[in-house]
Amino acid sequence: MQEECLLKLRGIDKSFPGVRALHNVDFTLRSGEIHALMGENGAGKSTLIKILTGVYQMDAGSIFVDGDAVSIHSPQDAQNKGISTVYQEITLCPNLTVAENMFIGREKSAWIKQRDYEKKADEQLKSLGIPARSTQQLGNCSLAVQQMVAIARAVDMQCKVLILDEPTSSLDDKEVNMLFGLMRDLKAKGVGIIFVTHFLEQVYEVSDRITVLRNGELVGEYLTKELPQVQLVAKMMGKELDELEDFTGDDTKESVEGPVFYEATDLSSDATNPFNFTIKRGEVNGFTGLLGSGRSESVRAIFGADKVTSGKVRIGGKEVKIAHPIDAMKNGIGYLAEDRKRDGIIPELSVRENIILALQVMNGFFKPISRSESEAFADEYIKALNIKTASSETPVGSLSGGNQQKVILARWLLTHPDYLILDEPTRGIDVGTKLEIQKLVLKLAKEGVSVTFISSEVEEMLRTCSRLIVMRDRHIVGELKGQELNQAQVMKTIAGGEA
Repeated sequence: MQEECLLKLRGIDKSFPGVRALHNVDFTLRSGEIHALMGENGAGKSTLIKILTGVYQMDAGSIFVDGDAVSIHSPQDAQNKGISTVYQEITLCPNLTVAENMFIGREKSAWIKQRDYEKKADEQLKSLGIPARSTQQLGNCSLAVQQMVAIARAVDMQCKVLILDEPTSSLDDKEVNMLFGLMRDLKAKGVGIIFVTHFLEQVYEVSDRITVLRNGELVGEYLTKELPQVQLVAKMMGKELDELEDFTGDDTKESVEGPVFYEATDLSSDATNPFNFTIKRGEVNGFTGLLGSGRSESVRAIFGADKVTSGKVRIGGKEVKIAHPIDAMKNGIGYLAEDRKRDGIIPELSVRENIILALQVMNGFFKPISRSESEAFADEYIKALNIKTASSETPVGSLSGGNQQKVILARWLLTHPDYLILDEPTRGIDVGTKLEIQKLVLKLAKEGVSVTFISSEVEEMLRTCSRLIVMRDRHIVGELKGQELNQAQVMKTIAGGEA
């Protein structure tokens, strides 16, 4: 690996009203290096990236590119200096072809023909091993290929520094491996890559160095091979991991002996096949399976978020009809959706307004919650869930992803649900917040709340659930509990049917 220094940030400071986002942060990126930028939500990663790409202006500090001090005033300015960013959300145009996306905004001469762009695009795609054709419509490509086209565009613009901000959060294992192959090819060509992710295993699979931020300050820079994963977690959280190591979830292996709270028979929706399902009071169970197996579709049917087409539902032994989410809410069911940006937060509203939203809907809009009440509710849950926000009036869209997730949790906890459905509550958030949410789930269960917990991380499910419903192709293919709750048995059931 080459050691030529491509990028240096020294003494970076940045503050917003009421919040110091970065203080005296250093960062170094070398040529031909994949460098992971790690930290909990709110650690300052996004702010540092936005300063580097010209979205924010730093209050103090210096930036050096190839040894020269530079000022970066805009994303275009960053691009001109060889710094390109590929974000988690695809920022290209799905209605245009791959070639048009690669060259949009960069046409040098009107007389250059479309086929010349397509030829050049095909050459670039082939050289990077990207499985796409220049004439394909981008929207017809998989998310992984769309990410790789965005990278190809950056490479074609002669980028020296490539920033990948949560590029794998929506990809399956095969697509992740494809993306990692491209990253390694670029590394071999001398490109410096800043890799921002919450997936610890991926950091250790592909990165050379790790820089850790915490509370807006630099914890340190480390060679990946010299930093054990448990120490990385400790540095990110700022505490020793005795607490984490003690939290094995072994007490969840015991079956709950309480009465059945919710029971569905032959329940189906437009998006799922008929299924049977029960959950006891104080039980934590979960749906597991590969992406597209029907996990989310099943809980959406339970909550009435998708149109229910058949089935009977009993709550507390009494038959009820749940045709819409408001029916579920009035029967004591809360639902944290998989996509917090689409189905969760309202970014323009304040933290306070987002927290009281579900309770206000249940009360009816002719019985508004008073300002003093809503402030008291918000302050209570900001403190209880340790939500990092300047105030309850801060727009929720300006919070980190983990803190947005806590706001949605607060919204449902405020309704005091009997049954809480959590669909991917820890996706895209840091390990510290994940642990807080897992502990909260077990605490709620001990208080008699029924919880259905869904996560793409099987290990997390095994720590929190006493019973797992295994799905494949939108059918339930098995149910695991007790000593069957282990990763090997989950994988076997997903692959082969009944346990």
